[in-house]
Amino acid sequence: MNHFSSPEHASPPSTATLSPASSVQRELQAGLLAAKAHTSPKYFYDNVGSVLFEAICELPEYYPTRTEADIFSRHLSEMAHVIGSGTTLIDMGAGNCAKAARLFPQLHPQQYVPIDISVDHLQESVKRLQQRFPHIEMTALGLDFSTPWALPDEVRPDKRLFFYPGSSIGNFDQDQALAFLRQMHAACQVTDTAGNGSVVDGGILIGVDLIKNHKLLDAAYDDALGVTAAFNLNLLRHVNRVLASDFKVSDWQHVAFFNPDQARIEMYLEARSEVTVRWPGAERHFAQGQRIHTENSYKYSIPSFLHLLEQAGFGRARYWCDPAGWFAVFYAQAF
Repeated sequence: MNHFSSPEHASPPSTATLSPASSVQRELQAGLLAAKAHTSPKYFYDNVGSVLFEAICELPEYYPTRTEADIFSRHLSEMAHVIGSGTTLIDMGAGNCAKAARLFPQLHPQQYVPIDISVDHLQESVKRLQQRFPHIEMTALGLDFSTPWALPDEVRPDKRLFFYPGSSIGNFDQDQALAFLRQMHAACQVTDTAGNGSVVDGGILIGVDLIKNHKLLDAAYDDALGVTAAFNLNLLRHVNRVLASDFKVSDWQHVAFFNPDQARIEMYLEARSEVTVRWPGAERHFAQGQRIHTENSYKYSIPSFLHLLEQAGFGRARYWCDPAGWFAVFYAQAF
């Protein structure tokens, strides 16, 4: 992510010539060696991280999942009427596919395309889902959509409905969110069968967390049981496997808080004491209290998100909220 708080005890990163590495390794190294160390939230989601996130969604403090589910429960029939049946349902960051599966009985998609960076976890989920809904074509994709992406030919081009629940759009800063939405809009453009160029055929169904009481937001990202802390700390184990680094989880602690000036939750891993972390070709010294930024989660108002959708090329928007106004689900058509 692009925004970071300055650590109280910042020290300059160690300099070293990096050995040849994969793009993922180069990305991690660049983030960890930056003046303000950071990693992408996508590194949360190895197999263990995916399971831990499912546990987070069951926590009493973590309102987004149950609030969004309640909105769908109350309003799915109306949503289905507005959207129509026979879509190509593209589930961005599908996880265990449970959220999309709840839509099937009323949306009746022609094809289901779950996308997730954690491929093994995704394949297992799709196998189970295919047994429940054998009449729906399913095409699972392992894809990192934090970078430019394109859908393969196996994905039906017509009536594409991008499904992005859980307010994951909040992990992007404003410019990144706009670029991501524009990529989805571009994927809704299909070739006219009459040979008259391309037409726009599709839309987006997206969950968005709204600005609310700061105490509710802080608790949602720092629960009493410490599941979110475990989720954040597990990132270090994932980094160790990818980078062959020697992070020790016990050297670090979870930090999360709402930044009202930026309208976002910020999540960090903070060094409990002075520590040096090494991996092939480089090392990084961290002072006590110095942080690695691991996630932002931006919160929106209804008008600000409608404006973002419009900027990305989506219009004729509808939205549904919970009674408390904590969360919203938007549907908008590409034009």
